[in-house]
Amino acid sequence: MDKILFIQTGMGIDVHGQNVTKASLRAIQDAINFNSMPGIEEALPEKSMDNMKVNVKLAIPRDQEKLNEDEVKKAIPYGSVSVEVVDGGMATTSGIILEDKNDNNDLMYMVNASIEVGY
Repeated sequence: MDKILFIQTGMGIDVHGQNVTKASLRAIQDAINFNSMPGIEEALPEKSMDNMKVNVKLAIPRDQEKLNEDEVKKAIPYGSVSVEVVDGGMATTSGIILEDKNDNNDLMYMVNASIEVGY
């Protein structure tokens, strides 16, 4: 990406199930759900959404290899999407193990997202 126009941030949690993809999708939704970029098309080369690039940066505390990047990319409605994973977020106790929620342990995963939009 040569030029960043917007950066949106969010946080998502999977309280039960230790699913980093679910927590990541919630972080992405938190970052983009309450934003509008009415001038984005005018700012892009050739005034085309086809030229928009989106970098999804996720700070994941554990099980990074279990992230489903295809699902993450589908969460972004426009542009060419790349995914970058870094160490971060948090794994902390939920206080209970619920087998019917597919818990492997008592941890909940918190993921931070930074969505960079540009071209």
